[in-house]
Amino acid sequence: MSKSVLQKRNRGAYDQPFSGVGVEFYPLGVPPDHSGIVLHESGYLARNDWWHFPDVLSPFWRLYYNFDPGHSVVFGGHEVPLTPRHIVLIPDGHLFHCRGRTPVRNLWLAFSSAFRLEPGQPAPLQLRPTRMELALLREIAQMIGAPPTAALPRRRVYHRSLALLHLLLSRPELRWQTQTVPEGIRRATQHIHAALGTPLTLPELAREAGLSVSAFSRHFRRCHGVAPTRYVMQGRVREAARLLAQTGATLEEIAERTGFPNRAYFSRVFAQLTGEPPAHFRRVHAAERPASG
Repeated sequence: MSKSVLQKRNRGAYDQPFSGVGVEFYPLGVPPDHSGIVLHESGYLARNDWWHFPDVLSPFWRLYYNFDPGHSVVFGGHEVPLTPRHIVLIPDGHLFHCRGRTPVRNLWLAFSSAFRLEPGQPAPLQLRPTRMELALLREIAQMIGAPPTAALPRRRVYHRSLALLHLLLSRPELRWQTQTVPEGIRRATQHIHAALGTPLTLPELAREAGLSVSAFSRHFRRCHGVAPTRYVMQGRVREAARLLAQTGATLEEIAERTGFPNRAYFSRVFAQLTGEPPAHFRRVHAAERPASG
């Protein structure tokens, strides 16, 4: 795939897990089975020479593995190279930047987990692949990267991807909270993603969860690692960043569409979470983002 075509098609999966260049499975909002995992997308590019996505903040997990060095992810100024030596896992809700314009063999998975890591777990997680994990990585890459004339074995891609995730998420390096996300908190979380443009309130979210406001706030923070209001703001800023980069909407329009009461408050919150005022963010990043998605 040429660079120009890749730039147009690869959405980078900012706010939804389908990049436009991977094998798509289940969208966001699908509840997990007893395994606690929902696989959204498996992808592989034999020559990924356009991987430039600043300020990624998404409600799903990422797995990255590059068979060649040359790309990296950046967290708060700390650069983590993507090389054959490590599988990189990025939990949901973490702000990072993707950097890479060198042609590399690039594999990724996008997924959701009903389980939460213990507070203090580092992000991203760098895991040296075992022999079995490497075999699965190579098999997934081989199936997705087969010539276009070959039929894509979607079911095999799906099950091999899940097998890889089950192996990785059961590694002792990952320390999990003992409780899964309760159904009430899951309902409230889904309501947040569906109604970011509305004036969400704690009492409203607590009613969705079937809890008192204090109990809801306590359980939500335990499950997601942040307060409900912070979680809502992260979602609104993520959507605002997409609109800034991919549309010509004014700041007033974006503030209204993402649930902020006015432009001034939107600008202040956006700058606090991303480190850039929205107007500057648009000037710097709009031309660099893919036009589609």
